[in-house]
Amino acid sequence: MSHLKFYAYEGHGVRQQKVFRYSQAVRVGDRIECSGQGGWDPKTGEFEKEINAQIDLAFSNVELCLKDAGGKGWSQVYRVNSYHVPINNEALEAMVRNFKKYMPDHDRSGPALG
Repeated sequence: MSHLKFYAYEGHGVRQQKVFRYSQAVRVGDRIECSGQGGWDPKTGEFEKEINAQIDLAFSNVELCLKDAGGKGWSQVYRVNSYHVPINNEALEAMVRNFKKYMPDHDRSGPALG
C-alpha cells in the first residue's frame, strides 16, 4: 500500500487528532478519504442544534477537510455516505440544496448515496 498521510484541519480537527488520534482525512497517493464530518463548528467543535444548520456545516466541513488535505473540494467527490437523524423531507431538502451548491457540475442524476 502507498504511504499514508493524515490530515486534521485547525481547531476541532487538531483537537480530535491530539485527544483521540482521529484524523479528518487520509491521503493515499492522489486519493483522499475523509472521516465522518458533522454539523459542528470547525473551530470549537460545538454542534448546531437545527438540522438545516447542521447539514450546511457538515457540507462546509467536508470542503474544509478536502482542501486541507490538498484536494480541490467537492468537485472531486464521487461518493457520499450520509447518516443523519431525522431522515425527513426537511433533512433531504437540505441535502439536495447542498449537493446543488457544492457540486453544480455533477450529473443531474446526483451522487450515489450510501
